Amino acid sequence: MKLSQRLQYILEQIPAGSRLADIGSDHGLLPVAAVSCGRVPQAVAGEVNDGPLRAAQKQVAEAGLTDRIAIRKGDGLAVIKANEVDVITIAGMGGALIASILEQGKDKLVSVKQLVLQPNVGEDILRRWLIKHQWVLTNEHIMEEDGKVYEVLTAVPASESSLKQDDLYRPWELPGSSLVLTEDLLIQLGPLLVKAPNEIFFLKWQLEIRKLQDVLAQVARSDQESAQQKQEQLRKQIEQLEEVLACLPKDRQ
Repeated sequence: MKLSQRLQYILEQIPAGSRLADIGSDHGLLPVAAVSCGRVPQAVAGEVNDGPLRAAQKQVAEAGLTDRIAIRKGDGLAVIKANEVDVITIAGMGGALIASILEQGKDKLVSVKQLVLQPNVGEDILRRWLIKHQWVLTNEHIMEEDGKVYEVLTAVPASESSLKQDDLYRPWELPGSSLVLTEDLLIQLGPLLVKAPNEIFFLKWQLEIRKLQDVLAQVARSDQESAQQKQEQLRKQIEQLEEVLACLPKDRQ
């Protein structure tokens, strides 16, 4: 089975021999690929919508894996039992929705050893949830596929990590700059991504700067007093991001 580059990368983050739950599995491509290639012995594919659920059932049946992949209809982590899986993957949703799914299913995470999460937007919201609930990022990856930029966040329980949250988000000064990357900035940019930025990282934040400049131009047309404050906030944000991009090394891949 040929997976997209994004799903292939997520597959590679799953430890061999794990029991997998893919939440919001859509057509069930990831669990089918994971079982078919021998990476995991069994999997659960959870889907809340009937159309994708039927597509996943068809995919699993055609692969001859109905005895090893359970297709379940349900909302978020409600599709799995406590202690049933070791790894949970959630891809292709907003960061706020992924955080909500994890929050509502917290009791199911007790036995889980790894989360592999791919938010389409709102990565900072998801990082804040992970910090609050003692999940430590072990890997962050940013990539482009079909004109879209994706980030994949891999996290483990703090008790299983040699890296501590305090170390991961400790503020540090950018080389050649007086700008300090605060915890808030590291949450926004990605604490691991910013230390090894690739060309897609620069592309993403250049695009974000342009969006902020467009918003600034719109706000500047307003005569309201609140618009003045908003302009200052936007200018500061733009200047900060521009300085980050200017000072980070460009030759790392």
